Amino acid sequence: MSTPEKELKKGYTYGDYLKWDEDERWEIVEGEAYNMSPSPSRLHQAILRELLYQFTAYLHDKTCEVYSAPFDVRLPKEQESEEDIDTVVQPDIVVVCDPAKLDDRGCKGAPDLVIEIVSPHTIKKDLKIKLGLYEKAGVKEYWIVYPEDGVVMVFKMGDDNKYGRPYVYGDEDSVRVGIFDDLVVDLKQVFKKE
Repeated sequence: MSTPEKELKKGYTYGDYLKWDEDERWEIVEGEAYNMSPSPSRLHQAILRELLYQFTAYLHDKTCEVYSAPFDVRLPKEQESEEDIDTVVQPDIVVVCDPAKLDDRGCKGAPDLVIEIVSPHTIKKDLKIKLGLYEKAGVKEYWIVYPEDGVVMVFKMGDDNKYGRPYVYGDEDSVRVGIFDDLVVDLKQVFKKE
């Protein structure tokens, strides 16, 4: 099927998204389409694998679930029909604790935690556009991982439904995950040099 680059249209929806070529990865943020290529680097994949491992091991016998891209997260506005949703993203990792938000297409509504691993291609979108998007949607915790620098910025939702200043961690630190009482992510393992 056709893709956004070929159509030059504004105001894309989930209905459009479902018709696009499955060999290409796209996101739509408030109707604007973003191509997800190029493919992630080996370092990106290694970091994703370790984070996913640590979350998966912790969540093994719990009700929350963890998923990695490609996994569609649809963020509808109040009365928006499924086909008219204008925001569909594919975060690197999501944790969803409300099973009612999960269906065969992915997640409909805000995940509890989102992790984005930045690349030169995505840094502006992850740090500016998605930060505002996830805050507005009500994502409780948003992590931005900088692979080359060995840094993780963690934004946590405050009582005012806004993100406060980020907590910044380096490659020798451990991060206590805010949405759980007893999960600590070991960044030495995440940024381990192979």
